[in-house]
Amino acid sequence: MRTIGVRELKAHLSRALRDVQRGEHYLVTDRGRVVAELCQPGNVSAGAMSRDERIRLEMAAAGELRLAEGPRVALRRTGVKLPDGTAAELLDWVRGDR
Repeated sequence: MRTIGVRELKAHLSRALRDVQRGEHYLVTDRGRVVAELCQPGNVSAGAMSRDERIRLEMAAAGELRLAEGPRVALRRTGVKLPDGTAAELLDWVRGDR
């Protein structure tokens, strides 16, 4: 499954459609929010998704998570140090586990 922004989709529509014909599945985003899915007709994507993937898409649709677009880029460290467990605590809060 790939993520593609509306602007990139407009610029590369023919390529995206060829990918879909080969079985690729696209999530179309507008300003980081999923607004559409592009897949072959009759392809029931929700049933084929894992639970984690479904949760990730729901979080993106609610604006709690922003999906990456385009090629993956290596991030550099900023030197900011947070206490151990901060990421887990934030995820628990977003998921409503706390």
